[in-house]
Amino acid sequence: MKRIALAAGLLLVAAALAGVLRPDGAGAADSATTTDTVSVTGTGSVDAVPDRAEVSAGVETRAATAKAALTANGAAMQKVIAALRSNGGKDVTTQTVSLSTAFDQNGQPNGFVASNVASAETSLDGAGALIDAAVASGANTVYGPSLSRSDADALYRQALAKAVDDAKARAEILAKAAGRSLGRVTAIAESGSVTPVPYAAKASAAQDSTPVVSGSEETTASVSVTFELT
Repeated sequence: MKRIALAAGLLLVAAALAGVLRPDGAGAADSATTTDTVSVTGTGSVDAVPDRAEVSAGVETRAATAKAALTANGAAMQKVIAALRSNGGKDVTTQTVSLSTAFDQNGQPNGFVASNVASAETSLDGAGALIDAAVASGANTVYGPSLSRSDADALYRQALAKAVDDAKARAEILAKAAGRSLGRVTAIAESGSVTPVPYAAKASAAQDSTPVVSGSEETTASVSVTFELT
């Protein structure tokens, strides 16, 4: 019985010592460390004149029967496609082929109409001449041109870098106003739109072809960045 009592006493002493040696007591939890931050949104943009155009050209054909309309349309469209390819058009691609009933002014069926449209890419300077060549070969429908940059991805990356610089500049102003300094970046997220915004036309096409003009387009980007404050 004495040995049991002695062992129990030793356990009580050990538990008491453990409570004394622990700084905040046996049941205390460490307090969480907090860091002040500032979150900002930065924007950046790059201006560039489009150097690429997509032109769509096609043929609409009418005939008494569906087969006749489609056959005549196919023969005419072969000439248009050949003209697109031989006049600088790249990546020539069929966009739509359609066949439908035609109606007269009184709403009565009046044969059939077939349509075929193909698109081609070319330089901005060659867009007018390509349209003229397609029409000369028999195209009676033309759409576009749709203008773009061949280095659109590179332009967006430039705008993105400017957006990050803008975010840092904004954060530095806020930190200084609060009497603090910027620390490391704790979070960054891309949040902007890449759709180019066209400005007024500033360049003109050659005078001997259909005029196609374009001004600068603005490629924009935005980011959200969080910085530590020190």
